[in-house]
Amino acid sequence: MRQIVLDTETTGLDWRKGNRVVEIGCVELIERRPTGHHFHRYLNPDREFEPGAQEVTGLTLEFLADKPRFEDVFEEFLAYIDGAELIIHNASFDVGFLDNELSKAGVSGGPIRERALITDTLEMARLRYPGQRNTLDALCRRLGVDNGHRQLHGALLDAQLLADVYLAMTAGQGEIGFDAFAVADDAALADAAARAALADAAALGPRPRVAVSEEERDAHEARLDAIGKRLDKDKSVLWRALAGA
Repeated sequence: MRQIVLDTETTGLDWRKGNRVVEIGCVELIERRPTGHHFHRYLNPDREFEPGAQEVTGLTLEFLADKPRFEDVFEEFLAYIDGAELIIHNASFDVGFLDNELSKAGVSGGPIRERALITDTLEMARLRYPGQRNTLDALCRRLGVDNGHRQLHGALLDAQLLADVYLAMTAGQGEIGFDAFAVADDAALADAAARAALADAAALGPRPRVAVSEEERDAHEARLDAIGKRLDKDKSVLWRALAGA
């Protein structure tokens, strides 16, 4: 699976007020592993920053004056993201700005959502951590992702941090195969699924380290107990070994 972790920086908060994209940063993941094939461009917005926006990004119009405009890079950008899953924090913000830029450039072929699958990590975080702050910085602290070097917002830096956050938030779900155990009523099927998943997990190598709260640990234990009750004694032991209990 090819995934692109994407972030943008803009001249302000609302493209409807004429604000533009000034930076695009993308990090490529193949089978959940960073490839080092990034896409990163600074863009000349042909307009001023809104009050406060320049301080957030640290970018200036002087720095951006000789940079390409979106219409100069959109073909390369679209080729890079085509057919991938885009992982974006607060996707409606970035996608709204990118769709506006495509429209201004006269690009045919539909909006971003028709070109790539979009996964919003903000929505994921709100479901997993209801009632808590789910900014990128808050998630970095919660999941043990080092963001101490993040003094300013930058699209590529934030995309790299978001990639670490996404991998930490989803560690173990697709890799270990929880769904296989949830539906495996037949003991032989459960055993086969467990052994196959164990082999797959070993092949993937070490996962990101995640800081787990006591509340999350208790919920995890309750889930393991519920799954274990559906299996006979030997299979339950195998499940516990696989789950790291």
